[in-house]
Amino acid sequence: MYPFNVRVYGLLINDHNEVLISDEQEYGMRFTKFPGGGLEPGEGLIDGLKREFLEECNAIVEVISHFYTTDFYVKSAFNDSQVISVYYSVKNLEELNLNFKTLVFDFDGEGEVLQAFRWVKLANLANEDFLFPTDQHVAKLLTGSIWI
Repeated sequence: MYPFNVRVYGLLINDHNEVLISDEQEYGMRFTKFPGGGLEPGEGLIDGLKREFLEECNAIVEVISHFYTTDFYVKSAFNDSQVISVYYSVKNLEELNLNFKTLVFDFDGEGEVLQAFRWVKLANLANEDFLFPTDQHVAKLLTGSIWI
């Protein structure tokens, strides 16, 4: 039984008003989300977010502020758990060294688990770009935010 699944995500916005998003393939599914992932046992939210950015993006980030926490029921797409997602605004402390893509699901190589990163202008961000309901909700909040 999986009662709760706590996830933590970072909203990294560059000087061009673009937000970093992640296209991924895992568990036989393709999805687009914000960088981040699952909290590990004994880990705090901010430490988990910093670990996720280091693992996924090889980037050291500073957490600026809390942006949003899930306030509606979300069932996991992967098991029977309830997903609780926490989003923070972050900034990178060094230049990002990633192979940024411009096309959706433009993965390098093949395999079961794939990931690619894109910058998307906040003005062009649409909740339909995301598979998961909480990411869709956050996209709506971002497009109505002060960053545009």
